[in-house]
Amino acid sequence: MYSFGIYISSFILKIIALFNTKIKRGVTGREQTFKTLKESITIKDKTFWFHCASLGEYEQGLPVFTELRQDYPDHKIVLSFFSPSGYEIRKNAPFADTVVYLPLDTKTNAKRFLDLVHPELTIFVKYEIWPNLLKELKERQCKAILISASFRESQSFFKWYGKLAKSALFAFEHIFTQNEQSKLLLEKIGYKNASVSGDTRFDRVSNQLLQNNTLEFISEFKGDNLCVVIGSSWPEDEKLIVKYINTLANKTTKFIIAPHNIKQNQIENLKRSIATSCLLFSEKENKQISEFQVLILNTIGLLTKVYTYADIAYVGGAVGTTGLHNTLEAAVFGVPIIIGSNHKKFPEAQAMIDHKGMVSISNQKELNYAFDLFITNKVVRAEYGLNNYNYIKKNKGAVIQILKFLRN
Repeated sequence: MYSFGIYISSFILKIIALFNTKIKRGVTGREQTFKTLKESITIKDKTFWFHCASLGEYEQGLPVFTELRQDYPDHKIVLSFFSPSGYEIRKNAPFADTVVYLPLDTKTNAKRFLDLVHPELTIFVKYEIWPNLLKELKERQCKAILISASFRESQSFFKWYGKLAKSALFAFEHIFTQNEQSKLLLEKIGYKNASVSGDTRFDRVSNQLLQNNTLEFISEFKGDNLCVVIGSSWPEDEKLIVKYINTLANKTTKFIIAPHNIKQNQIENLKRSIATSCLLFSEKENKQISEFQVLILNTIGLLTKVYTYADIAYVGGAVGTTGLHNTLEAAVFGVPIIIGSNHKKFPEAQAMIDHKGMVSISNQKELNYAFDLFITNKVVRAEYGLNNYNYIKKNKGAVIQILKFLRN
């Protein structure tokens, strides 16, 4: 029934692709997977296979991937994505020899994919579980691990109807979980080869402090002023934030908005809604950028560096239902963070709230209060920021545990 469902899904996706650009990229990209593998991998090659659902899982796996690249320079690394958003942004990942879309999880595709890749080691990230692929890995006795795994009791692995998904977990030689709760859930279904390593994202964001994060145009824009960075915002976030900006009497505080969606019409609507001086990234050439109060980044790839300049951060996605974006990227720079209230699936958010590094808001009044508090109270701002920095520092070390297991 599962395999039949995959075939039906494949047919439906092809129809949707006629009307949806993102789905079309995935359908078209998957059609090239086997051709790409045939051209780039030979039967004599030693290979590792790393799989990520999308961009977030890629960022979690990256510290492990890059270390293994250094340990095994003669191996070819195949990196696969399921989501177009992950593939399109990281299709030129420097550590990988080949980047492809993961084919749909049919038995035929699983056999064909593994025939071509023949990995010595497979690493899946978080909870990307594909039963046919994992069953085939197990039958071939291929070494496979799952890292940064995060489970909830509501997932099918732990329900009476989740036998197939549950059995797929046993294809992993070892599972490294983010927390003790996930490990206990695995033990309840009889999986014993699990250990709590923590979340590799803490290592990933900590590495950002070692990079050169200077952006001259941001330095010019900010000057000596207080700067609020709004990262990965959605329209639901922006509605509240713009209203705050438009009613703020203090015109010296600078705002940088990095929307999640940078489609032209949405960016133009956002700019028109802002009553104070506002500049797009794409318009900054030959402009006195320091004269503007709001800068909208209608580009991608800069946010992790931009957080360097933040005195206060707002991370989007939790006002609506799209899902909270990465708060750790801002926290590592020691700044207080504001988020929406829909963050139950993100334990790190609740932890930072409990440690007084983050504030959750659910309406305009609460947003205004949080912004006013951090903008006007330097002591509170510094306290919350330091708490976030210490939280990141305390939770580093997952990568060391995973690599120790792999190197033994």
